[in-house]
Amino acid sequence: MKYNEISHFSHPQHKLRYEYSEFPFKCDGCKEVGIGSRYKCTICDYDLHMHCAIPSASITHPFYKKCCFQFLSRPPGHVPRYCNACEKDITGFMYHCRSCGFDLHPCCAKLPMLLDDGDVKLYLYRKVSATCHRCGRKGRNRSWSYRSTCKKYNLHVACVKEMLVDSWHEIYFGHGDNHNNNYRKLENRIPSLKGTLQTHHKKSKGKAQKCCEVAGLALQFIISAVLGDPTTLIAGVVASLMSK
Repeated sequence: MKYNEISHFSHPQHKLRYEYSEFPFKCDGCKEVGIGSRYKCTICDYDLHMHCAIPSASITHPFYKKCCFQFLSRPPGHVPRYCNACEKDITGFMYHCRSCGFDLHPCCAKLPMLLDDGDVKLYLYRKVSATCHRCGRKGRNRSWSYRSTCKKYNLHVACVKEMLVDSWHEIYFGHGDNHNNNYRKLENRIPSLKGTLQTHHKKSKGKAQKCCEVAGLALQFIISAVLGDPTTLIAGVVASLMSK
């Protein structure tokens, strides 16, 4: 459910207003990168993903049928925690199963099990043995994956996050450039996936082109979902990813 304005326990001094941005931001709740829908305090430059701004007190997940995940504002204990969906460290808001010790970032916990625009269908799997089109490896120890219905296209959630984190650091920690100039670099850094796909189809240009088109759509869906806004394709970023 979307509200135009909310109060939030993590930022009690001001209300947060809903807005939509095509520029990446760092969520002050989970400390992960985001884009699209968010709640923002314009006075303090404080941002929250939708999933972090309006979390569920507890959730279940199809991959962990015996678990009940509780929302926490910080990781429990003094041992470093990592997300079981994307392999990345957890340093802020999270969902934690006290019984099993599993942890999930809020956006990872809410990743859709199916991404479908009518032409491309991508299913979320806990484990996939097929080769990832980003890293080229057959599976990772912990990372979830999105896989196409035809089983020819596969991408680790962890690999998507690695691309985005690298690009986010360019935007926010680039030296001597403003955010808009660095934002343009984002469009040039992520799309190495296209070349990777073409190497898998050297014998047929037609197949390579078709595969890249499908992969481009798939990448758009996955990036939007990982960034916390699976209902919208972020035109300023993902539409250009496969065109470079």
